[in-house]
Amino acid sequence: MYHWNDKKILIVEDDPVSCKLLDIMLRKTGVELFHAENGQQAISFCREKQEPDLILMDIQLPVMDGYTATIEIKNICPGVPVIAQTAYAIESEEARCREAGCSEYLTKPFKQDELLALLDKYLSPRK
Repeated sequence: MYHWNDKKILIVEDDPVSCKLLDIMLRKTGVELFHAENGQQAISFCREKQEPDLILMDIQLPVMDGYTATIEIKNICPGVPVIAQTAYAIESEEARCREAGCSEYLTKPFKQDELLALLDKYLSPRK
């Protein structure tokens, strides 16, 4: 079981169903969740609020895409891990996400255990 009661995750996702699914997947971890519907809102969150411990970034977003938002966020919060999540599972997509500053890349749909194991890599203290 994962316990991240002292951690904050920003979910950047424009699809309400995907957002709800992430909420359900993460509920039992105790993590504090915040939401942004597009890249511009995510940038505003990082400027105005306390830096999140991790960002789950959808790539295909209205107003501002996840690539552009990640580049801007990395200028504001250079140490925050950004995990790209996209339904477009092509090699060039992953390379583009990494070039923008994403630490990891998840292809939708993903399983809960896959998501939790990846988040644990960044949210749990290393011994």
